[in-house]
Amino acid sequence: MYPTNFKYYRAGSVQEAVRLLQENKGAKVLAGGHSLIPAMKMRLAEPSALVDIGRISGLVGVTQRNGSLRVGSLTPHASLAASEVLKQNCPILAEAAGQIGDPQVRHKGTIGGNVTHADPASDLPGVILALEGIFHATGGGGERQIAAADFFVDLLTTSLKPDEVLTAVEVRGLGKGTGSCYLKFEHPASGYAIVGAAAIVTLADDGTCREARLAFNGVATRALRATEVERELVGKPLDETSVAAAMEKLSVKEPMHDPVYASSAYRISMARVYGKNALLQAAERARGRA
Repeated sequence: MYPTNFKYYRAGSVQEAVRLLQENKGAKVLAGGHSLIPAMKMRLAEPSALVDIGRISGLVGVTQRNGSLRVGSLTPHASLAASEVLKQNCPILAEAAGQIGDPQVRHKGTIGGNVTHADPASDLPGVILALEGIFHATGGGGERQIAAADFFVDLLTTSLKPDEVLTAVEVRGLGKGTGSCYLKFEHPASGYAIVGAAAIVTLADDGTCREARLAFNGVATRALRATEVERELVGKPLDETSVAAAMEKLSVKEPMHDPVYASSAYRISMARVYGKNALLQAAERARGRA
């Protein structure tokens, strides 16, 4: 199919992109285009204009400072997957990026385009939610920071304002005694997550769980944090029995994602399986980082 008519602008700076968004009501930001363009072709999205930020300098790359990692919003998935800085300090982000789509998508699609599209079946929203990341945005009101817990609002909806441009994603590096893992049960045709589980665990000196974070893609209409499971694991040994028991606490109170490919009961069942496996692998990796 063909998209509806739209205007096209190429912004030379973040400030110019903000101005163009303010001047064109209903405009959308174009980054890599691997989410927006297919939606436009199917007329699921009909923006009045596209503001292309793909050539703005300074929005690509991973930088490390004071224990934090700042990822430019135009950084391609392939660069995340190959980043030695991420592999050493935040391996779950590199691991998840390497599972996105195919090589063509990973080399063109960007972290900013991925998270602002907010597809619940995508891989990065749940990972950044588990990492308790911070989103940096610039708009007509200046710069602001948005916690991951507040960023993902609903299906294909974030808390970004219409004139805001996402400039970076910031996460804390994972220290000693902390392990992480991202696993997904993917749709065989698209590679999207029917269920994706992002687990981060920190072990105490006696080997029990000091802290656990678990988030899911594909289960609800937005990335979902399993806080009830996390609380159940604290102070427990992270073995098959205790993790399986904790996963039974998983409940989904939000609307379920697309039932066409999998029912709500099936998704919850698979979430328990993939959540358990991700937690156990994260625990094993944590022991290797003691």
